[in-house]
Amino acid sequence: MTAPTAPGPPARDGLRDFYEDPAVPVASGAPRSLRQARMLAAALGPAAAGVRTVVDVGCGDGSAAAVAAPLLAGHRLVGVDWSQDALRRARTRLPYAVRGELSGGGLPLRTACADAVLFSEVLEHLVDPDAALEEIRRVLRPGGHLMLSTPNLAAWYNRVLLAAGVQPVFSEVSLRAIHGRPGSQVVGHLRLCTARALRQFVTAAGFEVVAVRGAPFHGVPRPLRPLDRLACARAPLASILLLHARRT
Repeated sequence: MTAPTAPGPPARDGLRDFYEDPAVPVASGAPRSLRQARMLAAALGPAAAGVRTVVDVGCGDGSAAAVAAPLLAGHRLVGVDWSQDALRRARTRLPYAVRGELSGGGLPLRTACADAVLFSEVLEHLVDPDAALEEIRRVLRPGGHLMLSTPNLAAWYNRVLLAAGVQPVFSEVSLRAIHGRPGSQVVGHLRLCTARALRQFVTAAGFEVVAVRGAPFHGVPRPLRPLDRLACARAPLASILLLHARRT
């Protein structure tokens, strides 16, 4: 007779239950949000030249849009997310936050209604990123701006970790626990890319890449943060990739 085993973590019904868990983080840090907002503000120009509609796809708790709001004064900000828990929090920060998803029936937005789309820290969570960019392209007007951010597989410390046989930061092999890499928080990353791969992917989806820049990662240990900020000068080495593209 075998001894009884201790019960493991409660089973989740796939990714939907995982992302509806309030313990799963839905914000990725103000430094990244601020850099991305500055890029978007420079692309749109002041509202005096014309009010623009900015859609934050995968807005989470609305913290990224809230950081961007002062730099986008006068423009219209709309948050979209399919997590009801995240939307409840987003509605305390955004005037408009609606439920929608990139798969299935698509976003609850008409074609070519948006002047810009914020797509922050979402790509790495998607099962079908190709369909997601197709849907984003649909809701953007011709010439509209895509501001995408995602973790960098080839971040400076990941190059060292992988060479030492350690699982890279940001990558995960389980939705229940961390295995083989630094850190202790499971965030549900399904895919990661390098700066080169991100450029090629977005271009293939019908966008013209304007710029790829770097941003720091709030989870880097404090003694290493000066190095992380220095790495932002070269996007291929940065913790976070910030991509600005336009719909062709």
